[in-house]
Amino acid sequence: MVNIYQNILLAKEEGKKLLAVLIDPEKMNLENIPAFFKKIHTSIATHIFVGGSTDKDSQTESVVTAIKKATNLPVILFPGDVSQISHKADGILFLSLISGRNPEYLIEQQVKAAPILKNSNLEILSTGYILIDGKKETATQKVSNTKPIAQENLDLILNTALAGQFAGKKLIYLEAGSGAIVPVDENIITLVKGNLNIPIIVGGGIRSKKQLESAFNAGADMVVIGTAFENNTTFIEEFKNNEL
Repeated sequence: MVNIYQNILLAKEEGKKLLAVLIDPEKMNLENIPAFFKKIHTSIATHIFVGGSTDKDSQTESVVTAIKKATNLPVILFPGDVSQISHKADGILFLSLISGRNPEYLIEQQVKAAPILKNSNLEILSTGYILIDGKKETATQKVSNTKPIAQENLDLILNTALAGQFAGKKLIYLEAGSGAIVPVDENIITLVKGNLNIPIIVGGGIRSKKQLESAFNAGADMVVIGTAFENNTTFIEEFKNNEL
């Protein structure tokens, strides 16, 4: 597998925009994966994220295995906790919820994951995860027992992102949350992009091609779409190859 992070950096340097499709193991029927990916392969999608705030039925491993059979796109874990690690994936977002102050998601889950990842071939992508208010209480808020940063609090968002970069994070993920009513504001993306040197991922509440283009134009290096695909697979038709 080609180095995932180096490819993200190269895309950033070349101005190529990346689109990740987020698949929640709790919401994906294994039988539907082959047909789903036939549609994904007609789109501009470049990466697959797998994960959710919870995985009550321990479906992550099975879902990742089925996805790997259906696509050659990089499959990256987006885990809610250590139980969602699968060696079958290509990489993992090693997330630290730096917008919150709950030690369980700042460092404890990472400590629990360390011995597992040490003996795996997963590419580890250290990621500063910043939860931003999308005007809807998200599963991440409930599970992590943390509050999102208000979209109007630009200084705190920027300083949190900078702290993540200074702490050695390879990526900063601005997240409005699954099913967010309001996506991350363009001004936030532009501000963070203009002050950081590392790639910026943006997700949550993006349900249209217009919103996707707005996020990219504001400076997002990668945009993540999940709920829109889950709720309406014909949504993929808006993102045909070379149409962005």
